[in-house]
Amino acid sequence: MNKLIDLSDKAAIALSCACLLHCILVPILMLALPWISSLIDDQVFHFWMAFAVIPLSLLAMGLGYFHHRRLNVLLICLVGMLILVMTAIYGHDHLGETGEVIATLFGSGIIAFGHVRNFKLRRIQPCTKPIEISH
Repeated sequence: MNKLIDLSDKAAIALSCACLLHCILVPILMLALPWISSLIDDQVFHFWMAFAVIPLSLLAMGLGYFHHRRLNVLLICLVGMLILVMTAIYGHDHLGETGEVIATLFGSGIIAFGHVRNFKLRRIQPCTKPIEISH
């Protein structure tokens, strides 16, 4: 079970970092190579990233919570996910392109921070009450 939690935390951190890199590099690439804008559909990318990040984050944070029982760590990731979802839905129309990028960077950073905290807590704190699986 610990390997599954480790893998889910690491994958969620990697996806959050991929989102960060996307938000930083795509505008630079579009300035340097304007023709690349025809190849990149930001809305599709944001949809698939949210589709991957949110369930994975919920799994990792839920399993981590049952290990360390720190509600604040779970809430950190939930706030980050809420920011990402709200930005994906309303960001471009209400925040503009720059605001959307900043909000996405902020939400992804919060999620990555929560997963790093979750990972560290599971390493340093013994399991307070193991998950019981009934057959």
